[in-house]
Formats: sequence, structure tokens, C-alpha cells
Amino acid sequence: MYRAVVFDMDGVLVDTEKIYRKCWKENGMSIGIPEAQMENVCDRVAGGNKTSNARVFKEIMGEDFDYLAFRQRTMDLFDEHVEKYGIDIKPHVEDTLRFLKEHGVKIALATSTARTRAQQRLDSVGIAGYFDEKVCGDEITHGKPEPDIYLKACGKLGVNPDEAVAVEDSVNGIISASRAGLCTVMVVDLIKPNGITRERAYKTFYDIEDICSLFE
Repeated sequence: MYRAVVFDMDGVLVDTEKIYRKCWKENGMSIGIPEAQMENVCDRVAGGNKTSNARVFKEIMGEDFDYLAFRQRTMDLFDEHVEKYGIDIKPHVEDTLRFLKEHGVKIALATSTARTRAQQRLDSVGIAGYFDEKVCGDEITHGKPEPDIYLKACGKLGVNPDEAVAVEDSVNGIISASRAGLCTVMVVDLIKPNGITRERAYKTFYDIEDICSLFE
């Protein structure tokens, strides 16, 4: 029986991946990266951190590409969108979190997003109180797809990785969680299942509520 669930945030709990994708694409196309290429880039950077994502862009644009400035412009576009339209919670998230709490399951967050931003997003959709622990992107050295964030989350919860379920929507996240030794589940958002996710994910669901079946 699993004792804990460690959730990614963007695209799993809050419906922000589509906003990120819109802003990455808009910014990339503004400097001449074709839309089809930006779609591929968005798949590759989802779930990653500054370091891993910088490598992706430099591979495409060259080593002299000023990724940090480009990233900041993308985040500015993201913030403008959120200020105007807000953030939505993903379907059935709160029901799922409530079910886990009622069954005594420990809950943690493992997100590449910085803590201040992550807390704001969880607060804005009213689910921050469900989490026993949080590990955020600015609190680790090696982000996804490295296993560090999931290992740290399990350590903070006081469980072994093989006693925990990881819930992810990105290839980087699935690689990270599976490397850490968690039972990795993909809940599909924008990125569709592929060879890597099928190899590394124990289950693929299209509704987050389906993870409750692992605890019944």
C-alpha cells in the first residue's frame, strides 16, 4: 500500500501549462522561431528548470542566445495573462486531494516553479492547505529530469520512494520521478503519451481522480 502522493503542479493541479505554452510560443515566434518548432520546444521544456531549459534553447538558437532575458520576457507575458484572466484549478483536483486526506495519505508538492509563485497559485485556487510538504524549483540545485526534487519530497514526508506515487504530466517530470524510484503516474494534459512515458509510467490516466484507484 502506498503511503504518500507527490504532485507536480502546473498542468496537474492548476491549468497553467496552456498559458505557459501560449507565452513561450508568442515570445519565440516574435524572434523568428517557427510555430511548429516552438510546439516541439514547449514539449521539451515542460517541467524543466532554468538550467535544463536553457540547454534546449541554446541547442536551437546557439550558445550566444540570451536565454535568461528570453525567459524573463516569457514570464512577463505569463504574469500579464494571469493578472487579466486568473488561474483555473484542473478538474477533480480538490475531490482527489480530499479523498487522499480522508484515507490518511501524505501529500507533497514537487514543482519546478519557485516557491513564491507556487504558493500564490495554490492559494489562488484554494488547495494550499492540503499539502503536508512542498519542494519548489528554487530550493534544489538539480531540477527535473534529475531525481533530486522527488527524493527531497519523500525525505520531507518521511517515506521511502517506493512507498509514494508521483503524479506528472510532462516527460521531464516522469523521468525525474521514475529515476527517484516512485510509482510514477502520468495524468495527460497537453503532452501526449509517448515511448518514454509508456516505458517509465506505471499508469496513464486522463482524469486525476483515477489515481484514487491506487488507494482503494
